[in-house]
Amino acid sequence: MGRGRTYIWVNRKPGGEDVDKELDWTLEFQKDREKAMGRLLERYGPMMAYVVGGILSDPHEAEECLAKIRAKLWEKAASFDGARAGLATWLTALCRNAAYDRLRTLERQARHSGELSPDAPDPAPGPEEELLRRERAQALEKALGTLSQADRRLFYRKYYYLQSTARMAAELGTTERAMEGKLYRIRKKLQKQLGGDVL
Repeated sequence: MGRGRTYIWVNRKPGGEDVDKELDWTLEFQKDREKAMGRLLERYGPMMAYVVGGILSDPHEAEECLAKIRAKLWEKAASFDGARAGLATWLTALCRNAAYDRLRTLERQARHSGELSPDAPDPAPGPEEELLRRERAQALEKALGTLSQADRRLFYRKYYYLQSTARMAAELGTTERAMEGKLYRIRKKLQKQLGGDVL
């Protein structure tokens, strides 16, 4: 699945409202695995990165963890039960568990190499921290839902597919400066929705 491919996963009501197709995702995955995965990653990829990045501060470690999560999704997709939990909740748990597993591995490696005191605190979060992380993930998902389809597409291209601003500007027939301004306004919208949290 190439970085440059763009997927839109929406279901339009008569009023033009976007509706998540959570309960249909497993069926869609069975019909066309690559297309379903592409749609899922476009809709929830930023949220997944937000959850993992909140646990793994090293960008390289976070990206490696996300790559493993994307691979794991191919194996675990059939286990998703939309009647038991929403897709965002399921993905958040998957990302959180994978990130904490990686964090614990890094902590063990640091202890063995003598870089960390054996009595360092356990990196596992307490109930309050887990609640805060869930709230952050839900807040980002909600904030992305307030953007227009065009703005969401730009957000995914820049911050998930990691396309350069110059390339995006060229493909959309605008200047790089104008594209930077557009991305800045999108970030400000999201930050406002997130209560000022930095993206």
